[in-house]
Amino acid sequence: MTLNGWIQIIVYCGIIILLVKPLGNYLTRIFNGERTWLSTALGPLERGLYRLAGTRDQDEHHWTTYTAALLLFNVAGLIVLYMVQRLQDILPFNPAGMAAIPPDLAFNTAASFVTNTNWQSYGGETTMSYLTQMVGLNVQNFVSAATGIAISIALIRAFSRKSARTLGNFWFDLTRSILYILLPICAVGTLVLVWQGVPQNLSPYTVATTLEGAQQTIAQGPVASQMMIKHLGTNGGGFFNANAAHPFENPTALTNLIHMVAILAIGAALTNVFGRMVGDQRQGWAIFAAMGVLFITGVVVCYWAEAAGNPLVHALGIDGGNMEGKEVRFGIALSALFAVITTAASCGAVIAMHDSFMALGGMVPLVNMMLGEIIVGGVGAGLYGIMLFVVVAIFVAGLMVGRTPEYLGKKIEAKEVKMAMLALLILPLLMLGFTAIATVLPAGLAGIANPGPHGFSEILYAYVSAAANNGSAFGGLTANTPWYTVSLGLAMLLGRFFMIVPVMALAGSLVGKKAAPPSAGTFPTHGPLFVGLLIGVIVIMGGLEFFPALALGPIVEHLAMLGGKAF
Repeated sequence: MTLNGWIQIIVYCGIIILLVKPLGNYLTRIFNGERTWLSTALGPLERGLYRLAGTRDQDEHHWTTYTAALLLFNVAGLIVLYMVQRLQDILPFNPAGMAAIPPDLAFNTAASFVTNTNWQSYGGETTMSYLTQMVGLNVQNFVSAATGIAISIALIRAFSRKSARTLGNFWFDLTRSILYILLPICAVGTLVLVWQGVPQNLSPYTVATTLEGAQQTIAQGPVASQMMIKHLGTNGGGFFNANAAHPFENPTALTNLIHMVAILAIGAALTNVFGRMVGDQRQGWAIFAAMGVLFITGVVVCYWAEAAGNPLVHALGIDGGNMEGKEVRFGIALSALFAVITTAASCGAVIAMHDSFMALGGMVPLVNMMLGEIIVGGVGAGLYGIMLFVVVAIFVAGLMVGRTPEYLGKKIEAKEVKMAMLALLILPLLMLGFTAIATVLPAGLAGIANPGPHGFSEILYAYVSAAANNGSAFGGLTANTPWYTVSLGLAMLLGRFFMIVPVMALAGSLVGKKAAPPSAGTFPTHGPLFVGLLIGVIVIMGGLEFFPALALGPIVEHLAMLGGKAF
């Protein structure tokens, strides 16, 4: 580890902290329906979209109506994206003559982008036409991110409103997320990326002759517009197979910084939105602090493991850290930082191959996703994910002191705890269940590239990434097979929507509750004690659920390395 590396990490963390309050203030104004500096230009368009949808911003939804609208909208997106891929060969803007996508891969990709996962079992520049990238994948980058934001805002309203029946209007939340947040930031960000050298065109691929006389095809296309939303919306799908390690996606140190900041900016700011909307910003800062402690811990462990390198290599007289699979332009520090950022959020973008990380370094991205990606998390998904742990932590605190648990004056009763636990348990069920099946089926074992515990980690990482809607991969698993495309697609859909439904049911239960004023016996939820309790609940639950699987994979691989054996 180097001083320069730590300075880069500290500067990045400082930028995120500085963005939390101003961006949180702006987001709060958006979802409270207040005017902003964009209202004059976008207001008529917004109202026109409501008329087209047959709704008004004043029309509010019961939690069941809100959830039904959300699910139907995403089912429609799934069908449209699937058909775009299947008809790709006869649709326009296909200068490279890409063939239609096979049914299993089309299903996997449609499920991936609709769920904000962006897992890719294909190489973008060799598989998807410009039209599929723009009208199919890029559109879902916006709407899937907006869906996550909408759910988090509905849950925040559940805590902030008293004795109400409605959670807001899904179409209002979806539309304003896109019009006033995602589109403006992406428009400016795309221009900056083009300025830095990221392509944005519809030109045919360029064929160049190398110095040796060989022919080289240089892929290009509408790259910059997809890069900005893939990071801002914590989607992660790369235009190119090499993802953010490709020089067209990430040409400079400035673009790398923009990508990293964009990934966590909205998710971090939503904690401030929570504090503002419930009337106590300290509540938002407490949640942000818990996220921050877990994030910094992951960065320290991952950076230490990669900087220390492999002792078996050092024994050969080769000094230095583990540079295998790293982004050589940015070094070990930023490669490790990017890996932690992208798995702390539900963003599958990568600049280094996680498959090449040291065992403990690769375990950090795994743990980030296993915890439900609540360490800032995806846009919206991170906040509603950690609020589930807040409900459980408050319940545990109530048991310890013998009082009915309360949070922000609302009693946390059996129904709320059941809904929170149902949502939290769906992820380990999918992650561990699918991994167990794949490790005993020939079709699952055929995909691994390495023997022993590392091969197990490759399978485990794939299903953890899919169910957590992350989309990153170890890189050593051959996942473009019928077994993996179908099973991973199912894991993505179930991990997204089987978690959303109990979250919305929880919100529906909370919004109707009265809020009691704080008393002398009220457990304070804005101080260090609550932050520590929340972190403890997260770590203990994660440890109980996933430690056996980690012991079979990265932990035993690390111990084997210390004993002189590598995989």
